[in-house]
Amino acid sequence: MSEQEPVKVVDRRWWARTEDTPASDSEPLVFDKPSYVQELEQKLAEKDAQLQEYVTLVHEAQREFDAMRLRVRKDAARDAEMSRRSVFADLLEVIDNLDRALAAARAGGGADHLAQGVELVRQQFLHKLAGYGIRRLEPLGEPFDPEMHEAVTVVPVTDQYGEGIVAGVAAPGYRIGDDVLRPATVAVASNS
Repeated sequence: MSEQEPVKVVDRRWWARTEDTPASDSEPLVFDKPSYVQELEQKLAEKDAQLQEYVTLVHEAQREFDAMRLRVRKDAARDAEMSRRSVFADLLEVIDNLDRALAAARAGGGADHLAQGVELVRQQFLHKLAGYGIRRLEPLGEPFDPEMHEAVTVVPVTDQYGEGIVAGVAAPGYRIGDDVLRPATVAVASNS
């Protein structure tokens, strides 16, 4: 702590003045600070120094936290990119098999062989999707569920399909885990 100037006190009380007491225009009286004030100032200086240490530590912790957050974001982006590449690389096998099926049909295998080849590729593709936790929804004959089905038309009730039952599927739906990835596009049986 730097050396402080002594406290200067000027006594302006008229009744306290004597012939020996200087007037207010003259040199002011100088008193030393009481010892308890000096002790309090010393403690305050120590606490200020401690506070500065804590502020420095907080700033260092904040810098470390920001650096860690940046690393986590970069790692997450890298992992997402690796996963995306893995999915696409896995699906390239399906394209290869479609090319083989088309080549077999062009080589004179005929429509039956083409249909068999495409069916095999379709099954392979559905199997790959299942490996990623994606299930196909085939809701024909099930009760209509607006969370899993999207009704595009209404058809009359029949003996086979009662009120509120899915009577036709325009496009199947897909789920990933418990979430609907795409709702099935359906026709619902109704009397109205």
